Amino acid sequence: MANKIIIDDSTVAFFNLISELSGETITLCDQCGTCSGGCPFVNDMDLMPSQLMRKTLLGQEDVLESKTMWLCATCNTCTVRCPRGLDVSKVAEALRQVKLRQSLDKIKLNEISDEELKELPPIAIIAANRKLVS
Repeated sequence: MANKIIIDDSTVAFFNLISELSGETITLCDQCGTCSGGCPFVNDMDLMPSQLMRKTLLGQEDVLESKTMWLCATCNTCTVRCPRGLDVSKVAEALRQVKLRQSLDKIKLNEISDEELKELPPIAIIAANRKLVS
């Protein structure tokens, strides 16, 4: 039996929040899959970009538990290829913002060992701090 899709005030509120933060008209997504077909990181994602868009469109907050939004490199391949001109990376960024506002850190900078600090490029540490620390 398929899961029922329930649209209520909380799902609408979540959808509206992501739409506002991203500045994208998410309802334009017609699920063609072009974003997923062109994404260079899709093999590492638990949800394809088109699935991320669908869950967001339906206001399903469990999309915030996906690692896909963290793997989006904002390379804009999805935007260039999207026949509707949607920028999936902006939606992923909005989802990251909402998740980070929950004050749940994905990494703890003070737990990075001295060995790792010597090996890691500084830009990687800065990028991880921006993306993964609230």
